[in-house]
Amino acid sequence: MHGERTASAAHGGGHERAFGIGLALAIAGSIAFSGKAIIVKLAYRYGVDAVTLIMYRMLFALPMFVALAWWSGRGRPPLAARDWRIVVVLGFFGYYLASYLDFAGLQYVTAGLERLMLYLNPTLVLLLSWLLYRKPVGLRQLGAMAISYIGVALVFGHELTLAAPNAALGAALVFASALSYALYLVVGAEEVKRLGAMRLTGLASTVACGLCIAQFVVLRPLSAAAVAPPVLWLSLLNAVACTVAPILMVMAAMERIGAALTAQTGMIGPLATITMGVLLLGEPFTAWIAAGTAFVLAGIWLLARLR
Repeated sequence: MHGERTASAAHGGGHERAFGIGLALAIAGSIAFSGKAIIVKLAYRYGVDAVTLIMYRMLFALPMFVALAWWSGRGRPPLAARDWRIVVVLGFFGYYLASYLDFAGLQYVTAGLERLMLYLNPTLVLLLSWLLYRKPVGLRQLGAMAISYIGVALVFGHELTLAAPNAALGAALVFASALSYALYLVVGAEEVKRLGAMRLTGLASTVACGLCIAQFVVLRPLSAAAVAPPVLWLSLLNAVACTVAPILMVMAAMERIGAALTAQTGMIGPLATITMGVLLLGEPFTAWIAAGTAFVLAGIWLLARLR
């Protein structure tokens, strides 16, 4: 009996430890993802444009994504031609187009508004699932979505008072980014089950890296690659700490605490971005921003509960 109790306690302690590690990884991953907007805004202070900045981010991330694709694909059958076509399409929409539109939008809006708009992603997934696959959407889900969009409207309205002439353009670009990534999630859902999340992420991200580098070669002279040294360091930090590392942390968290709790923990992301924006970028924090953030988080939380 004593041995059974000891074994049970050890098992319970191991479960609690795994849960604690998973929760810590989910929080760290969410905060790390949120730092991307801050780093991009800091880099823009050195006169670099979106095409060049995203090229450097993806250039530094490319070896890590190639390694991820190789590691996660060990011992598994090679991809068929159909699989490669899907990977290319998902890489285009999920990581190339979404990333470029996001970087472009950050030239015109605050990091806080950008993060709140990207956080509307679950609502866009719901709408696209209804449009493409006719999955039903209930009235309570529509109500939860409406709460989130009211929050974004509050923050966007405040943004317009900051003498930002291109705020509407920036918001449209960021929203298009969120829409592109939502399309990737909806279309890629079945492929994730078949190919595996890590392998698909590694392959699709590798494709996106190639597209971002090719975009720079086509649109910019090679002399445009000569940027201020801080841009290179910020891009390296963005690639490692805010791109590859959080992907791995979130995947590891999902294995330990499940997808639902990992997603709910991600609600710390907008708060982290707003806090870093205030402390590192000097962005304003007002009652309007606080109210808008509360509405967005409440709406996404309700939507997660209903789903």
